[in-house]
Amino acid sequence: MSTITPAPKPLSSALAAAGGYIIWGLFPLYWKLLQGIDATELIAHRVFWALLLLLGIVAAQRRLAELWRGLSDRRNLGLNALSGGLLSINWLVYVWAVNAGHVIECSLGYFLVPLINVAIGRFILKERLRPAQAMAIALAALGVFVMIWVVGRPPWIALALAGSFGFYGLLRKRSTFGPLLGLTAETLLLAPLAIALLVTRFATGTGALGHVDTRTTLLVLSTGFVTAVPLLLFAKGARGLRFTTLGLLQYFAPTLQFLLGWMVYGEPLSQSRLLAFALIWAGLAAYTADAVWAQRPRASVSGGVEGARPAT
Repeated sequence: MSTITPAPKPLSSALAAAGGYIIWGLFPLYWKLLQGIDATELIAHRVFWALLLLLGIVAAQRRLAELWRGLSDRRNLGLNALSGGLLSINWLVYVWAVNAGHVIECSLGYFLVPLINVAIGRFILKERLRPAQAMAIALAALGVFVMIWVVGRPPWIALALAGSFGFYGLLRKRSTFGPLLGLTAETLLLAPLAIALLVTRFATGTGALGHVDTRTTLLVLSTGFVTAVPLLLFAKGARGLRFTTLGLLQYFAPTLQFLLGWMVYGEPLSQSRLLAFALIWAGLAAYTADAVWAQRPRASVSGGVEGARPAT
């Protein structure tokens, strides 16, 4: 007799995805505790300890053979090497920016990600844009222009985060790996560089381990844990939610980052800077409304309503 796998419950899926995004949104609190350690070394620790944890999870799920098969394909190997490089750039810029006092600009970067994805679809994948999507991109571009005009420079931190994550997503879509195996493959391919850096720092006495207090050491060793947990929560949630619902939940992370930068760390938020954010938020509102409208149930010929699309 065949066994039917029960469908994920929407509530538990929503709670899991929201939990992942909330953890990502609270990341500045964690990285600020490691402010005295060089960002490059922190990313090397993050890669190494995350790899150990992820390999353990993959082994427990008996999927190591699937991982090796995927990496034996040259195209997939190249895609994951490139996506791993983009991910490391994203992590490095983010950790440096948070500890340099640019949490609000980091939040701007992640607010821009959905709109960068739309732009990638239009200009790289040659997808046709609906009017609301074109309006969203135009409003976001105007917001960035206002920030350039007021601050006198592009918001390069935000653009680097949004751009690296947007193109990372493009490469991940073309990989055969899902979230867990994808991150495992990426950290595995980045591991030689990370280990080389950590060994060099340890040999020269310039590394953190052995030269910081116990609390900081434990925080450094936990970088793999804090990397894997929100990813696993997100993966669990994504299996049971519609793409539109997941898209709405993604705003939790940059919203929390924005509030932390403004209300906890006291980063300046002038009226002109707030205007730039308002234009980008307006673009996101147009994008979100369009996404919800596009995913609405449609009346069938018989007068009924189509069922929800399969969870992504």
